[in-house]
Amino acid sequence: MIILLAEDTRDLNRVETAVLEHAGYTVDSVFDGQEAIDAIEKNGYDLVILDVMMPKKTGIEVVEQMRRENITTPVLMLTAKTEVDDRCAGLDAGADDYLAKPFALKELLARVRALTRRKKEYGDEKLSFADLTLDGSTFELVSENTVRLSVKEYELLETLMQNRDRELDTDYLLEKVWGSDPEATPDTVWLYVSYLQGKLRSVASKVTISGERGGSYRLLMAVREQA
Repeated sequence: MIILLAEDTRDLNRVETAVLEHAGYTVDSVFDGQEAIDAIEKNGYDLVILDVMMPKKTGIEVVEQMRRENITTPVLMLTAKTEVDDRCAGLDAGADDYLAKPFALKELLARVRALTRRKKEYGDEKLSFADLTLDGSTFELVSENTVRLSVKEYELLETLMQNRDRELDTDYLLEKVWGSDPEATPDTVWLYVSYLQGKLRSVASKVTISGERGGSYRLLMAVREQA
């Protein structure tokens, strides 16, 4: 699973990153709120960990922007503030859980596990379409290059690959991929399609996802212009 860690204290960032990677997570680490937003808008994550007090944008401002943009990724807030009002501010902004500093790294891992539990096991299934291979054991998308997907990116692409001969409308994808998540909207689907388009480009695949915001989507071979 892929985690974004936004913590501006560099020594603590390094320690938390090392602990999470040792536990088997892939971690992108950033050091301020603007870097966090830039990463979140570019990539799909399974969990976002936000320090509350950061330069440029606070953790609360980051999670507020995420929710305005229909990004429903779970958020764990890290804060040195323990007053009830401060904790409520983060939760009211859209965070899913909080952890007060100082905390035991064992507790951090327990909170992360609770927020990233998969709904199902994917096993060793491999799916192929054109020049793409999707590996369920590693969540890797393979073409000329290889990139790792978040769980929701994987589930969306898996659904598109399993239904390669037909268009899938937004409502179907919401039900299939996001299930009972009440905050997921058609814009959420569009956002993750955009994430996947970026991943397809990064592996140099000829495959693209056709469709428009709020409509239907389908995998297609991209038409390349002749030189």
